[in-house]
Amino acid sequence: MSSTARPLSIAYSPCPNDTFVFHAWAHGLIPDAPQIDVTFADIDVTNGLLGNGRGLDVMKISYAALPEALAEYELLPCGGALGRGCGPLVLTKGGDNGSDASAAESLTGRVVAVPSLKSTAYLLFQRWVERELPGGAAALGEIRVLPFHEIMPAVRSGLVDAGLVIHEARFTYPDFGLGALVDLGEWWEKTTGAPIPLGAIIARRALGAAAIADLTEVVRASVKYAFAHPEASREYVMAHAQEMDPEVAKAHIALYVNEFTVDLGAEGRAAVDRLLGDYASS
Repeated sequence: MSSTARPLSIAYSPCPNDTFVFHAWAHGLIPDAPQIDVTFADIDVTNGLLGNGRGLDVMKISYAALPEALAEYELLPCGGALGRGCGPLVLTKGGDNGSDASAAESLTGRVVAVPSLKSTAYLLFQRWVERELPGGAAALGEIRVLPFHEIMPAVRSGLVDAGLVIHEARFTYPDFGLGALVDLGEWWEKTTGAPIPLGAIIARRALGAAAIADLTEVVRASVKYAFAHPEASREYVMAHAQEMDPEVAKAHIALYVNEFTVDLGAEGRAAVDRLLGDYASS
């Protein structure tokens, strides 16, 4: 594996799953891996870098944004987030409304906050609404984009009627007095039988096929190092975890880093194809 003349630019989120996965590479623990210049950016930021020439060499993006990326980037088969029991939630102050149909109908005419219009979470929400809500998206009142950390407070205060949340909110929403109207990951798994593709790692095609093959092995080695030395990344993870409780950070990693992070494999690729159809081909 050869090094490059300049550090590679890479963007991933400060979330525990990403800092856990990339800790070894970022700290020079993978032999012969290229040096990297890390930018911490939430996934909605990296999604927004696509298609305007501002994208970095390697980035974590939403699988929902992959079709837009494929002209310039190649999907790496490792390092991302795909799994079961890890999907986005729609939260309200009332919580569970019974069936998917009745839960969807309760959003008729309502304001729903979402973290990004390019996210996998929003794509799943759209699929759920179109399938379960008579009239589909047109029956909703308004979709309002808010920064992720503002969504649960906005639902609690009544600024919005419902909120689409991801990541650590799966563990913390009861602290805001909120309930889960629907678990979209559970709905996806029940509907398709497939795991849910959330975040993808992509590399710029201009790097060349050989360099991208090398990068794939570097990312995979970083993931394997993280699994083999789970305590090694603790300081790095908590330094970027935005005041997250250590136990929540640990649960976050356990939920989003799994065998699909090492390699998508046939099942993971089939799940991506199921989510994106023909657009998933690279």
